[in-house]
Amino acid sequence: MPKYTRETLKNLLDGKLPFSEVKVMMSSFKDPERFEMMLEIHQSRVPWPEKILLPLGLHLYIVLKENGDRVVKCDCGYEFGDYRKNWKLNALVYVRDTEEKIAEIYPKLMGPDPRWMEIREYYCPGCSTQLEVESVPPGYPVIFDFKPDIDAFYEKWLGKPVPTVE
Repeated sequence: MPKYTRETLKNLLDGKLPFSEVKVMMSSFKDPERFEMMLEIHQSRVPWPEKILLPLGLHLYIVLKENGDRVVKCDCGYEFGDYRKNWKLNALVYVRDTEEKIAEIYPKLMGPDPRWMEIREYYCPGCSTQLEVESVPPGYPVIFDFKPDIDAFYEKWLGKPVPTVE
């Protein structure tokens, strides 16, 4: 089982590794220290002190607040609320549901037909970073991508106690 340096993991996170190396990393067993090292790297890049429990996506994290709550938080510090609720409901949303709006990003005849599909773009209200895009039929409910069982992840997968407020 290969072990990776902090520098290699930083390069992975920044998209600086060649695909051949990334493929080996994805395909092989994970060294036990990798998750903790990745958390440390993420933590060193955010301006707020709350402990990151789990990266949720690009720019999004589940963090442990001082009062023990677990919330979804953006790089900039904006809090979307309880991680068990869909963070997208607290995001800024731009819906591309007309030919004109779709033409802003797709060449003519290469985008979806707005009668059948709309594109929803979700942005952070704190920093305006685009966090997610979903393409769905008009009127389709907001997709809840991921609701992790943090306790089971830490206890059963990592074999560690769940971090608590100290």
